[in-house]
Amino acid sequence: MAYAATRELVPLYGLYALLFEDRGLSTGSISLLFVLWSVVAFVTEVPSGAWADTVSRRGLLLCSGALFTATFTIWMLWPTVWGFATGFVLWGVSESLKSGTFEALLYDELAALGAERRYAAVTGYANAGEMVCVFVAILSAAPLFELGGYALVGWLSVAITIANAALVLTLPSAPRVMDADEVDGTRDTLLARYVGALREGTTEVRTDKVVRRAVILAAALLAGLAFDEYFGLLAREGGASIEQVPVLVALTVVGQVIGAATAGRTASMSGRVMGAVVMAGAVLLAVGALAVGALAGGVGGFVAIGLGYGALHNTAVVAEARLQDTMSGRTRATVTSVVGLTSEILSVGVFAGFAVGSTWIPLSGLVVATVLPLLVVGLVAGRWLPTRGCSASS
Repeated sequence: MAYAATRELVPLYGLYALLFEDRGLSTGSISLLFVLWSVVAFVTEVPSGAWADTVSRRGLLLCSGALFTATFTIWMLWPTVWGFATGFVLWGVSESLKSGTFEALLYDELAALGAERRYAAVTGYANAGEMVCVFVAILSAAPLFELGGYALVGWLSVAITIANAALVLTLPSAPRVMDADEVDGTRDTLLARYVGALREGTTEVRTDKVVRRAVILAAALLAGLAFDEYFGLLAREGGASIEQVPVLVALTVVGQVIGAATAGRTASMSGRVMGAVVMAGAVLLAVGALAVGALAGGVGGFVAIGLGYGALHNTAVVAEARLQDTMSGRTRATVTSVVGLTSEILSVGVFAGFAVGSTWIPLSGLVVATVLPLLVVGLVAGRWLPTRGCSASS
């Protein structure tokens, strides 16, 4: 899982919102950049998933890595609102090429070994590895910034993304449950195979109720993690210095590491238990944000946020694993990309709410407002989470 982990070892993660703010952008403007990021990602999400069911998945991941490198390079060379916007466009496409593609490659590789039931544990460890790298990256941002400012942080991030792209070549070439060009029982042109994969995957989501509910549930939980982009600004609003911000944000990453790493142990949780965990996570997020906003709980507030984020991260991994078990598997990347699409649509709503609300409401209040819908997600999780071992009807 070195590829998944190294992609997140980018020191600029802990500071890019502050970089934007220090280049003259307001919270509203930064939120609009996040909206652009999400719009690009969801426009390209499902089409890229269909490509992953049609062409080389490793090739798409290599292309994703190249675009990821270009993002931070442009930010360093062109640190203006238009440069940041261009970078987010490339980052959005990069994420869409990776989303669904990596998960499908992983699941099919396990399937080839007869180890599908280990998917939740393996993907949980992969997510935990990513979060450990995020933790290291964020903590390293402060001393790196002291040594060389944004320039050192940014260019080191570029170098790490190049190394990550090179790791794609070490990934296995997993056999698919069913090749995309066999969906209709015939071998045809690349375009025809692509259209067939796109049709097959979206039809499964549209017509199978169990799969559709699993997609919506997983997407809603992922969208509930969307506002971590604002944690740096929240810490600054709470009175933290630029050197303290990465340390506080890193506390939230610790929670995510624990949540992801324990996904294998919680993979068999019932829908009712998941609902309770989701609601508890939402309450912790709200309490933590209010504590930070009141200038009374910088560390304590971020510890609570970290616990809440960890709980939500765990449920998101489990929900996505249940979806993988539930779908037919013929166009796995396409169906998984629908999760990314739905999540991005919901994330746009989150970012738009921050963009509009930031004019009148402090960030802590916006975080509280954002987590309230998670209480509804917790209520429906009991009915929408597929039972373990459930198979699609299609």
